Amino acid sequence: MNKTRSYFHLHLVSDSTGETLMTVARAATVQYENVQEIEHVYPLVRTHKQLDRVLSDIEAAPGIVLYTLVDREICERLERTCRELGVPYVNILDPVFAVFQSYLNVTKTHRVGGQHELDAEYFQRIEALNYTMMHDDGQIGEDLTSADIVLVGVSRTSKTPTCIYLANRGIKAANVPLIPDLPIPRQLNNLKGPLVVGLIASAERIQQIRQNRVLSLNSETYNDTYVNRQEIAREITMSRRLCADRGWPLIDVTRRSIEETAAEIMALYRDHKVLSGSDGLDDSDTETTE
Repeated sequence: MNKTRSYFHLHLVSDSTGETLMTVARAATVQYENVQEIEHVYPLVRTHKQLDRVLSDIEAAPGIVLYTLVDREICERLERTCRELGVPYVNILDPVFAVFQSYLNVTKTHRVGGQHELDAEYFQRIEALNYTMMHDDGQIGEDLTSADIVLVGVSRTSKTPTCIYLANRGIKAANVPLIPDLPIPRQLNNLKGPLVVGLIASAERIQQIRQNRVLSLNSETYNDTYVNRQEIAREITMSRRLCADRGWPLIDVTRRSIEETAAEIMALYRDHKVLSGSDGLDDSDTETTE
């Protein structure tokens, strides 16, 4: 007997890459059947201005907040806001630090991202993360030629979390939304160099996620077509046709985790690099240690 799947918002706030948080969060959520997280990932949160956006999103879509922040003032501000909103929050490294400090009898240093060596790979990942955050949801589309990978798809097809996951592996990933009845963004026309990949999901899956998002935001201004199954099916058909016409590979993410989707994209990217005359990526180009 099928059970109704429920959704919840999961906010992951880090002053580094956020990969530790994503690993811990997914290890926890996989233990709960018929529950699906809506993941909001905020890497490189190191200033109060950067935290402003995080707090605004948490207020708009309350849920569980997991974080790894070193700066005491930023940490206290996040915790204070969470208490005011009545949402649960956990600094996932605090218990580990407590054990280390008790056993070693030493005070920890407050090093942001201290687990990362400042080598070429580290800076490649940071550059990729900065690029990806600046080019999320079609922002700053003029320099898409600088991307390694560009993801396209209609709303709620996991474009942003997939891009962030790729960026954590040093890949400059941008994403561009496909909007019904509007031409594709100019910057996608005749785009050379980057691999363009389309993401789709089943109409039922997209409808569930959109309905949950609308309810969580208590929005009264959304367009009815946003959650209409027939309109969503039309969007999916449009996406399929566009990718077929342009020769872009298409991945159905309905039953895939972010990691599985990213793995297939990376396989496509290796093939793309070979066909374009560049060397394919080795394992060392993409594997990182958090």
